Amino acid sequence: MKQFLTVLMLAGFFAACTDSRNEKQAEVPAAVKMINSPAADSCAEPYLFTDKNGMIYLSWVEKKGKEAELKFSSLVNEQWSEPTTIAAGKNWFVNWADYPLMAGDGNGNIIAHYLEKSDTAKFTYDIKMVASADSGRTWNNAMLLNEDNKKAEHGFVSIVPYKDGFFACWLDGRKTASEESHAGHDGHHGEMTVRAAKLDKSGKKINEWELDGRVCDCCQTTAAITSSGPVVIYRDRSDEEIRDMSIVRLINGQWTSPEAIHTDNWKINACPVNGPRADAIGNNLAIAWFSMPGKKAEVKVVFSNDGGASFGTPIRLDEGNSIGRVDLVMLDSLTALVSWMEGGNIKAVKVHSDGSKEPSIMIASSSEKRSGGFPQMTKSGNRIIFAWTDDIKKTIRLAQTSAR
Repeated sequence: MKQFLTVLMLAGFFAACTDSRNEKQAEVPAAVKMINSPAADSCAEPYLFTDKNGMIYLSWVEKKGKEAELKFSSLVNEQWSEPTTIAAGKNWFVNWADYPLMAGDGNGNIIAHYLEKSDTAKFTYDIKMVASADSGRTWNNAMLLNEDNKKAEHGFVSIVPYKDGFFACWLDGRKTASEESHAGHDGHHGEMTVRAAKLDKSGKKINEWELDGRVCDCCQTTAAITSSGPVVIYRDRSDEEIRDMSIVRLINGQWTSPEAIHTDNWKINACPVNGPRADAIGNNLAIAWFSMPGKKAEVKVVFSNDGGASFGTPIRLDEGNSIGRVDLVMLDSLTALVSWMEGGNIKAVKVHSDGSKEPSIMIASSSEKRSGGFPQMTKSGNRIIFAWTDDIKKTIRLAQTSAR
Protein backbone atom coordinates (compact mmCIF):
# COMPACT_ATOMS: atom_id res chain seq x y z
CA MET A 1 0.00 0.00 0.00
CA LYS A 2 1.35 3.35 -0.95
CA GLN A 3 1.94 5.61 2.00
CA PHE A 4 -0.03 8.79 2.46
CA LEU A 5 1.94 11.93 3.15
CA THR A 6 0.23 14.35 5.47
CA VAL A 7 0.59 17.99 4.62
CA LEU A 8 -0.27 21.08 6.61
CA MET A 9 -4.01 21.71 6.75
CA LEU A 10 -4.91 25.35 6.38
CA ALA A 11 -8.39 26.63 7.11
CA GLY A 12 -9.74 30.16 6.88
CA PHE A 13 -12.99 31.85 7.58
CA PHE A 14 -14.84 34.04 5.11
CA ALA A 15 -14.65 37.71 5.93
CA ALA A 16 -18.41 37.92 5.65
CA CYS A 17 -20.85 38.15 8.57
CA THR A 18 -20.92 35.09 10.84
CA ASP A 19 -24.60 35.41 11.66
CA SER A 20 -25.77 31.85 12.41
CA ARG A 21 -28.59 32.24 9.92
CA ASN A 22 -26.06 32.51 7.08
CA GLU A 23 -23.04 30.60 8.39
CA LYS A 24 -22.77 27.21 10.07
CA GLN A 25 -21.08 27.15 13.43
CA ALA A 26 -17.32 26.89 13.08
CA GLU A 27 -16.17 23.31 12.72
CA VAL A 28 -12.71 21.80 12.63
CA PRO A 29 -12.18 21.00 8.92
CA ALA A 30 -10.99 17.53 7.97
CA ALA A 31 -7.29 17.05 7.29
CA VAL A 32 -6.04 17.27 3.74
CA LYS A 33 -3.48 14.62 2.79
CA MET A 34 -1.23 14.45 -0.22
CA ILE A 35 -1.35 11.03 -1.87
CA ASN A 36 0.90 9.34 -4.39
CA SER A 37 0.17 9.93 -8.07
CA PRO A 38 0.41 7.30 -10.82
CA ALA A 39 1.42 9.96 -13.38
CA ALA A 40 5.03 10.32 -14.48
CA ASP A 41 6.83 13.49 -15.56
CA SER A 42 5.72 15.52 -18.59
CA CYS A 43 2.07 15.04 -17.61
CA ALA A 44 -0.83 17.50 -17.35
CA GLU A 45 -4.58 17.91 -17.93
CA PRO A 46 -5.89 15.59 -15.18
CA TYR A 47 -9.52 14.50 -14.95
CA LEU A 48 -11.27 12.55 -12.17
CA PHE A 49 -14.38 10.38 -12.42
CA THR A 50 -16.16 8.02 -10.01
CA ASP A 51 -18.52 5.33 -11.32
CA LYS A 52 -21.69 4.09 -9.59
CA ASN A 53 -19.70 1.45 -7.69
CA GLY A 54 -17.37 4.05 -6.19
CA MET A 55 -14.40 3.22 -8.44
CA ILE A 56 -12.23 6.31 -8.94
CA TYR A 57 -10.56 6.91 -12.30
CA LEU A 58 -7.81 9.43 -13.03
CA SER A 59 -6.92 10.31 -16.63
CA TRP A 60 -4.20 12.63 -17.92
CA VAL A 61 -2.13 13.52 -20.98
CA GLU A 62 1.54 12.54 -21.10
CA LYS A 63 3.89 14.13 -23.62
CA LYS A 64 6.60 11.97 -25.20
CA GLY A 65 8.46 14.11 -27.67
CA LYS A 66 5.98 15.06 -30.38
CA GLU A 67 3.52 12.38 -29.32
CA ALA A 68 0.75 12.75 -26.76
CA GLU A 69 -0.72 9.82 -24.85
CA LEU A 70 -4.03 9.74 -22.99
CA LYS A 71 -3.56 7.49 -19.95
CA PHE A 72 -5.65 6.43 -16.99
CA SER A 73 -5.36 4.66 -13.68
CA SER A 74 -7.93 3.46 -11.14
CA LEU A 75 -7.70 3.57 -7.36
CA VAL A 76 -8.02 0.07 -5.87
CA ASN A 77 -7.42 -0.70 -2.17
CA GLU A 78 -5.64 2.61 -1.61
CA GLN A 79 -3.28 2.00 -4.55
CA TRP A 80 -3.36 3.30 -8.09
CA SER A 81 -3.29 0.67 -10.82
CA GLU A 82 -0.52 0.57 -13.40
CA PRO A 83 -1.23 3.35 -15.93
CA THR A 84 -2.96 2.18 -19.11
CA THR A 85 -2.73 3.99 -22.45
CA ILE A 86 -6.14 4.77 -23.91
CA ALA A 87 -4.90 6.37 -27.14
CA ALA A 88 -1.87 8.16 -28.58
CA GLY A 89 -1.10 10.45 -31.48
CA LYS A 90 1.23 13.07 -32.94
CA ASN A 91 -1.49 15.34 -34.34
CA TRP A 92 -3.52 16.00 -31.22
CA PHE A 93 -4.74 19.38 -30.04
CA VAL A 94 -3.55 19.48 -26.42
CA ASN A 95 -4.85 22.43 -24.44
CA TRP A 96 -4.75 23.48 -20.80
CA ALA A 97 -8.50 24.18 -20.65
CA ASP A 98 -9.94 21.77 -23.24
CA TYR A 99 -8.81 18.53 -21.60
CA PRO A 100 -9.82 14.90 -22.32
CA LEU A 101 -12.53 13.25 -20.20
CA MET A 102 -13.56 9.70 -19.39
CA ALA A 103 -16.68 8.15 -17.85
CA GLY A 104 -17.69 4.64 -16.88
CA ASP A 105 -21.06 3.00 -16.21
CA GLY A 106 -19.83 0.65 -13.48
CA ASN A 107 -20.49 -2.38 -15.67
CA GLY A 108 -17.12 -2.43 -17.43
CA ASN A 109 -18.07 0.07 -20.15
CA ILE A 110 -15.86 3.17 -20.30
CA ILE A 111 -15.82 5.98 -22.83
CA ALA A 112 -13.16 8.66 -23.31
CA HIS A 113 -12.36 11.44 -25.75
CA TYR A 114 -9.42 13.44 -27.07
CA LEU A 115 -8.98 16.19 -29.65
CA GLU A 116 -7.29 15.53 -33.00
CA LYS A 117 -6.20 18.15 -35.52
CA SER A 118 -8.23 18.26 -38.73
CA ASP A 119 -6.22 20.95 -40.51
CA THR A 120 -3.06 23.04 -40.14
CA ALA A 121 -4.88 26.08 -38.71
CA LYS A 122 -4.49 26.35 -34.93
CA PHE A 123 -8.12 25.98 -33.90
CA THR A 124 -9.25 23.27 -36.30
CA TYR A 125 -9.74 19.93 -34.59
CA ASP A 126 -12.27 17.14 -34.10
CA ILE A 127 -13.53 15.18 -31.10
CA LYS A 128 -12.44 11.55 -31.19
CA MET A 129 -14.27 9.03 -28.99
CA VAL A 130 -12.91 5.68 -27.85
CA ALA A 131 -14.67 3.03 -25.78
CA SER A 132 -13.81 -0.04 -23.75
CA ALA A 133 -16.09 -2.95 -22.80
CA ASP A 134 -13.59 -4.58 -20.42
CA SER A 135 -12.92 -1.89 -17.80
CA GLY A 136 -10.22 -0.21 -19.88
CA ARG A 137 -7.98 -3.16 -20.72
CA THR A 138 -8.66 -2.76 -24.45
CA TRP A 139 -10.14 0.10 -26.49
CA ASN A 140 -12.00 0.23 -29.79
CA ASN A 141 -11.00 2.28 -32.81
CA ALA A 142 -11.62 6.01 -32.50
CA MET A 143 -14.90 7.46 -33.79
CA LEU A 144 -15.84 11.05 -34.55
CA LEU A 145 -18.29 12.68 -32.17
CA ASN A 146 -18.77 15.66 -34.50
CA GLU A 147 -19.59 14.42 -37.99
CA ASP A 148 -19.93 17.74 -39.81
CA ASN A 149 -16.63 17.40 -41.75
CA LYS A 150 -15.91 21.08 -41.14
CA LYS A 151 -12.39 22.36 -40.56
CA ALA A 152 -13.31 24.13 -37.36
CA GLU A 153 -13.10 23.99 -33.59
CA HIS A 154 -14.92 21.20 -31.74
CA GLY A 155 -14.27 20.56 -28.07
CA PHE A 156 -15.03 21.36 -24.42
CA VAL A 157 -16.80 18.04 -24.07
CA SER A 158 -18.80 16.72 -21.11
CA ILE A 159 -19.60 13.00 -20.77
CA VAL A 160 -21.82 11.29 -18.18
CA PRO A 161 -23.40 7.82 -17.98
CA TYR A 162 -27.04 7.88 -19.07
CA LYS A 163 -29.53 5.00 -19.18
CA ASP A 164 -27.87 2.10 -21.05
CA GLY A 165 -25.14 4.27 -22.56
CA PHE A 166 -23.74 7.77 -22.22
CA PHE A 167 -24.71 11.39 -22.74
CA ALA A 168 -22.25 13.90 -24.24
CA CYS A 169 -22.34 17.61 -25.00
CA TRP A 170 -19.74 19.87 -26.60
CA LEU A 171 -18.99 23.21 -28.23
CA ASP A 172 -19.23 23.01 -32.00
CA GLY A 173 -17.71 25.49 -34.45
CA ARG A 174 -19.19 24.20 -37.70
CA LYS A 175 -20.88 27.56 -38.31
CA THR A 176 -17.51 29.32 -38.07
CA ALA A 177 -15.81 27.19 -40.74
CA SER A 178 -16.69 29.50 -43.62
CA GLU A 179 -15.60 32.56 -41.72
CA GLU A 180 -12.14 34.04 -41.43
CA SER A 181 -11.82 32.67 -37.92
CA HIS A 182 -8.68 30.58 -37.99
CA ALA A 183 -6.49 33.18 -36.30
CA GLY A 184 -7.82 32.35 -32.86
CA HIS A 185 -10.84 32.43 -30.60
CA ASP A 186 -11.11 36.20 -30.62
CA GLY A 187 -11.19 36.11 -34.42
CA HIS A 188 -14.39 34.04 -34.60
CA HIS A 189 -16.99 35.73 -36.78
CA GLY A 190 -19.40 32.81 -37.07
CA GLU A 191 -21.33 31.51 -34.12
CA MET A 192 -20.14 28.80 -31.79
CA THR A 193 -22.94 26.40 -30.84
CA VAL A 194 -23.52 23.84 -28.12
CA ARG A 195 -24.62 20.37 -29.22
CA ALA A 196 -25.44 17.13 -27.44
CA ALA A 197 -25.77 13.45 -28.28
CA LYS A 198 -27.00 10.19 -26.79
CA LEU A 199 -24.40 7.44 -27.22
CA ASP A 200 -24.64 3.72 -26.76
CA LYS A 201 -22.15 1.94 -24.51
CA SER A 202 -19.71 1.51 -27.42
CA GLY A 203 -19.69 5.25 -28.14
CA LYS A 204 -21.92 5.01 -31.23
CA LYS A 205 -24.19 8.02 -31.65
CA ILE A 206 -27.94 7.38 -31.33
CA ASN A 207 -29.36 10.93 -31.30
CA GLU A 208 -27.88 14.40 -31.75
CA TRP A 209 -29.25 17.89 -31.10
CA GLU A 210 -28.23 21.52 -31.39
CA LEU A 211 -29.09 23.04 -28.01
CA ASP A 212 -28.12 26.70 -28.51
CA GLY A 213 -27.08 28.42 -31.73
CA ARG A 214 -24.88 31.14 -30.19
CA VAL A 215 -22.69 30.52 -27.15
CA CYS A 216 -19.37 31.61 -25.69
CA ASP A 217 -16.47 30.30 -27.75
CA CYS A 218 -14.24 28.42 -25.32
CA CYS A 219 -15.69 27.86 -21.85
CA GLN A 220 -16.17 24.32 -20.64
CA THR A 221 -19.64 22.80 -20.77
CA THR A 222 -21.08 20.70 -17.95
CA ALA A 223 -23.85 18.10 -17.84
CA ALA A 224 -25.76 16.23 -15.16
CA ILE A 225 -28.52 13.64 -15.12
CA THR A 226 -31.50 14.58 -12.97
CA SER A 227 -34.58 12.47 -12.28
CA SER A 228 -36.30 14.53 -14.99
CA GLY A 229 -33.54 13.94 -17.55
CA PRO A 230 -30.21 15.39 -18.74
CA VAL A 231 -29.37 19.05 -18.20
CA VAL A 232 -26.59 21.02 -19.89
CA ILE A 233 -25.12 24.22 -18.46
CA TYR A 234 -22.77 26.48 -20.41
CA ARG A 235 -21.71 30.10 -20.83
CA ASP A 236 -24.13 31.74 -23.22
CA ARG A 237 -23.48 34.75 -25.45
CA SER A 238 -26.05 37.42 -26.28
CA ASP A 239 -25.91 39.84 -29.19
CA GLU A 240 -24.81 42.46 -26.65
CA GLU A 241 -21.92 40.20 -25.48
CA ILE A 242 -23.51 39.35 -22.14
CA ARG A 243 -21.94 35.99 -21.22
CA ASP A 244 -23.92 34.54 -18.34
CA MET A 245 -24.65 30.88 -17.59
CA SER A 246 -27.60 29.19 -19.27
CA ILE A 247 -29.31 25.83 -18.83
CA VAL A 248 -31.22 23.57 -21.22
CA ARG A 249 -33.16 20.46 -20.08
CA LEU A 250 -34.39 17.36 -21.89
CA ILE A 251 -38.02 16.96 -20.77
CA ASN A 252 -40.21 14.23 -22.26
CA GLY A 253 -37.94 13.94 -25.29
CA GLN A 254 -37.84 17.68 -26.01
CA TRP A 255 -35.16 20.22 -25.15
CA THR A 256 -36.24 23.39 -23.38
CA SER A 257 -35.19 26.80 -24.64
CA PRO A 258 -32.03 28.25 -23.04
CA GLU A 259 -32.65 30.06 -19.76
CA ALA A 260 -30.21 31.96 -17.56
CA ILE A 261 -29.56 30.31 -14.19
CA HIS A 262 -28.88 33.80 -12.81
CA THR A 263 -28.53 37.26 -14.37
CA ASP A 264 -24.95 38.37 -13.69
CA ASN A 265 -24.89 40.71 -16.69
CA TRP A 266 -21.20 40.09 -17.32
CA LYS A 267 -20.40 41.91 -20.52
CA ILE A 268 -17.11 40.82 -22.06
CA ASN A 269 -15.98 40.93 -25.67
CA ALA A 270 -13.87 37.77 -25.50
CA CYS A 271 -14.24 34.34 -23.98
CA PRO A 272 -12.98 34.14 -20.37
CA VAL A 273 -12.18 30.40 -20.68
CA ASN A 274 -13.94 29.62 -17.39
CA GLY A 275 -16.83 27.19 -17.55
CA PRO A 276 -19.38 25.96 -14.96
CA ARG A 277 -19.62 22.62 -13.14
CA ALA A 278 -22.78 20.82 -12.00
CA ASP A 279 -23.87 17.70 -10.15
CA ALA A 280 -27.25 16.18 -9.33
CA ILE A 281 -28.83 13.74 -6.89
CA GLY A 282 -32.32 12.96 -8.06
CA ASN A 283 -33.91 16.28 -8.97
CA ASN A 284 -31.63 18.20 -6.59
CA LEU A 285 -29.11 20.05 -8.74
CA ALA A 286 -26.19 22.32 -7.84
CA ILE A 287 -24.22 24.53 -10.25
CA ALA A 288 -21.02 26.48 -9.57
CA TRP A 289 -19.59 29.14 -11.87
CA PHE A 290 -17.26 32.11 -12.19
CA SER A 291 -18.34 35.59 -13.24
CA MET A 292 -16.83 39.06 -13.25
CA PRO A 293 -19.54 41.73 -13.62
CA GLY A 294 -18.14 45.22 -13.13
CA LYS A 295 -14.63 43.68 -13.13
CA LYS A 296 -15.42 42.09 -9.76
CA ALA A 297 -14.46 38.41 -9.73
CA GLU A 298 -17.01 36.10 -8.12
CA VAL A 299 -17.53 32.37 -7.62
CA LYS A 300 -21.13 31.41 -6.94
CA VAL A 301 -23.22 28.29 -6.44
CA VAL A 302 -26.95 27.90 -6.89
CA PHE A 303 -29.30 25.05 -5.99
CA SER A 304 -32.44 23.69 -7.62
CA ASN A 305 -34.86 21.11 -6.20
CA ASP A 306 -36.81 20.60 -9.42
CA GLY A 307 -34.15 19.48 -11.88
CA GLY A 308 -33.18 22.98 -12.99
CA ALA A 309 -36.67 24.32 -13.74
CA SER A 310 -36.11 26.97 -11.06
CA PHE A 311 -33.29 28.07 -8.78
CA GLY A 312 -32.79 29.58 -5.36
CA THR A 313 -30.65 32.59 -4.57
CA PRO A 314 -26.98 32.25 -5.62
CA ILE A 315 -24.46 31.92 -2.79
CA ARG A 316 -21.13 33.67 -3.20
CA LEU A 317 -18.12 31.56 -2.18
CA ASP A 318 -14.91 33.33 -3.20
CA GLU A 319 -12.75 35.36 -0.85
CA GLY A 320 -12.06 38.36 -3.07
CA ASN A 321 -9.21 37.15 -5.26
CA SER A 322 -10.69 34.36 -7.37
CA ILE A 323 -9.67 33.35 -10.88
CA GLY A 324 -12.47 30.77 -11.10
CA ARG A 325 -11.64 27.27 -12.46
CA VAL A 326 -14.45 25.73 -10.41
CA ASP A 327 -15.47 22.16 -9.69
CA LEU A 328 -18.41 20.76 -7.74
CA VAL A 329 -19.64 17.49 -6.25
CA MET A 330 -22.86 16.96 -4.30
CA LEU A 331 -22.30 15.39 -0.87
CA ASP A 332 -26.01 14.83 -0.29
CA SER A 333 -29.23 16.18 -1.78
CA LEU A 334 -28.89 19.51 0.08
CA THR A 335 -25.11 19.96 0.27
CA ALA A 336 -22.35 20.54 -2.27
CA LEU A 337 -18.58 20.80 -2.05
CA VAL A 338 -17.23 23.47 -4.40
CA SER A 339 -13.57 23.98 -5.29
CA TRP A 340 -12.06 26.99 -7.04
CA MET A 341 -8.82 28.88 -7.39
CA GLU A 342 -8.34 31.83 -5.07
CA GLY A 343 -5.36 33.41 -6.79
CA GLY A 344 -2.82 30.59 -6.99
CA ASN A 345 -4.42 28.56 -4.19
CA ILE A 346 -6.89 25.71 -4.59
CA LYS A 347 -9.70 26.23 -2.06
CA ALA A 348 -12.83 24.23 -1.25
CA VAL A 349 -15.93 24.86 0.82
CA LYS A 350 -18.99 22.89 1.88
CA VAL A 351 -22.15 24.84 1.10
CA HIS A 352 -25.80 24.10 1.87
CA SER A 353 -28.92 24.81 -0.13
CA ASP A 354 -30.27 26.98 2.73
CA GLY A 355 -27.49 29.48 1.94
CA SER A 356 -25.16 28.56 4.79
CA LYS A 357 -21.57 27.47 4.30
CA GLU A 358 -18.79 26.08 6.44
CA PRO A 359 -15.17 27.22 6.81
CA SER A 360 -13.23 27.03 3.56
CA ILE A 361 -10.18 24.79 3.41
CA MET A 362 -6.88 25.13 1.61
CA ILE A 363 -6.23 22.12 -0.61
CA ALA A 364 -2.88 23.13 -2.11
CA SER A 365 -0.87 25.92 -3.67
CA SER A 366 -0.89 25.76 -7.45
CA SER A 367 -0.37 28.32 -10.20
CA GLU A 368 -2.46 31.04 -11.78
CA LYS A 369 -0.73 30.35 -15.09
CA ARG A 370 -2.55 28.49 -17.84
CA SER A 371 -0.05 25.67 -17.43
CA GLY A 372 -1.55 25.12 -13.96
CA GLY A 373 -4.77 24.04 -15.65
CA PHE A 374 -8.12 23.33 -14.02
CA PRO A 375 -8.05 21.50 -10.67
CA GLN A 376 -10.34 18.46 -10.55
CA MET A 377 -12.38 16.84 -7.79
CA THR A 378 -14.42 13.65 -7.30
CA LYS A 379 -16.25 11.87 -4.47
CA SER A 380 -16.29 8.17 -3.60
CA GLY A 381 -18.04 7.20 -0.38
CA ASN A 382 -16.63 9.40 2.34
CA ARG A 383 -13.52 10.29 0.32
CA ILE A 384 -12.90 13.40 -1.77
CA ILE A 385 -9.96 13.25 -4.20
CA PHE A 386 -8.39 16.34 -5.77
CA ALA A 387 -6.05 16.46 -8.78
CA TRP A 388 -4.12 19.31 -10.34
CA THR A 389 -1.15 20.01 -12.57
CA ASP A 390 2.18 20.90 -10.98
CA ASP A 391 3.41 23.25 -13.70
CA ILE A 392 6.91 23.37 -12.20
CA LYS A 393 7.51 19.63 -11.93
CA LYS A 394 5.27 18.99 -14.96
CA THR A 395 3.31 16.22 -13.31
CA ILE A 396 -0.02 15.50 -11.62
CA ARG A 397 -0.48 16.08 -7.88
CA LEU A 398 -3.21 14.45 -5.78
CA ALA A 399 -4.74 15.05 -2.39
CA GLN A 400 -7.66 13.67 -0.40
CA THR A 401 -9.93 14.75 2.40
CA SER A 402 -13.10 13.51 4.07
CA ALA A 403 -16.56 14.36 2.77
CA ARG A 404 -17.81 14.72 6.36
